Amino acid sequence: MQRLTNKQIILGITGGIAAYKSAELTRILKGAGAEVRVVMTASATEFITPLTLQALSGNPVHQHLLDAEAEAGMGHIELAKWADLILIAPASANFMARLASGQGDDLLTTICLATDAPICLAPAMNQAMWRDEGTQKNATTLESRGLKLFGPGVGEQACGDTGPGRMLEPTEIAELTAAQFDRGSLTGKTVFITAGPTREPLDPVRYISNHSSGKMGYALAEAAMEAGAKVKLISGPVNLPAPARIGRTSVESAEEMLNASLEDLSLCDIFIAAAAVADYRPTAIAEHKIKKGSEEIMELHLVKNPDIVATVANSSPKPFTVGFAAETRDVISYAKSKLERKNLDLIIANDVSRSDIGFNSDENAVTVISATTTETLPQASKRQLASKLIEKIAAQYHGSAVTEKEIETA
Repeated sequence: MQRLTNKQIILGITGGIAAYKSAELTRILKGAGAEVRVVMTASATEFITPLTLQALSGNPVHQHLLDAEAEAGMGHIELAKWADLILIAPASANFMARLASGQGDDLLTTICLATDAPICLAPAMNQAMWRDEGTQKNATTLESRGLKLFGPGVGEQACGDTGPGRMLEPTEIAELTAAQFDRGSLTGKTVFITAGPTREPLDPVRYISNHSSGKMGYALAEAAMEAGAKVKLISGPVNLPAPARIGRTSVESAEEMLNASLEDLSLCDIFIAAAAVADYRPTAIAEHKIKKGSEEIMELHLVKNPDIVATVANSSPKPFTVGFAAETRDVISYAKSKLERKNLDLIIANDVSRSDIGFNSDENAVTVISATTTETLPQASKRQLASKLIEKIAAQYHGSAVTEKEIETA
């Protein structure tokens, strides 16, 4: 069920005794890495309390269409847009009838009408209700509109009857839900990405830094998340909002970035060093602001910063390590030298001397270099380029994993 990682799921619960299974379903979805928001109909709250679902999902439970506080921000529309998938479990005969007829008379049906996300239903009702001609017609109508029905199963029911109509077990529903998502190239993998500049303080108000905006690193983080990875973004100071569904660790200096990079590194499958880390830092930081004196020349004494990507690339166990080479001349030759010298698996080189790409620009053009290949990607937006880079990194990563396995079994 790794495909559920980072997915945003609305779990709709309607009235029926099977609602007790929704608590376990919520727990399973959360455990698989999904973000779950629960929407309950009024009758559902007669079978299981909203507080239970709130505790298990970690989010407030939504119940009312005309909630003044929520609707001030068009709450039902925001929920409809938020969802990657809507799962109704249990889906009662009454709910299926209302949805099939296009009604929007409560929060859950309104969200279903307003969303572009896939909708899946796990029917749960008495076997006679399931076999009823009206219910079967409603089921056919819903499926003809592209909605998916999970089940129902066959077995003993709460009323004592035996037959079709029983809601599938939570594990089976969760697996069917995961199957609705394409398997991403990095599904189940953990990716660390550094982004932005570092700041090396001279005194309480001044620092040494560079022009990095962090846009490329942030775009890579979003692309990796979309490819199914769990992403840890280690960011220097930038004017960018934290990406949705991605954990961001904010740092200032190179030493702070190194410490954040090494934290839980054993869990990291792929490390992408997109940050523009300052190569040097002052040997001492003035306690107070340095005052301008009469001298025309001010001398600074600097010491080399730790090499973050080289440290990661030479750690044990080593993640698949990708570096960046931002150069102003001899771009390819410098990048190849860096690849070998720092024990990297892949390096992405770009010419930052150009004003139309690189630092602070919304576009970039890069060359992807491995030990055996060199491929240039033409100029494109950093978002488009990030998606291409993640696919190439994933391909190289999986290729190297196969090679290592062949060596181990040889």
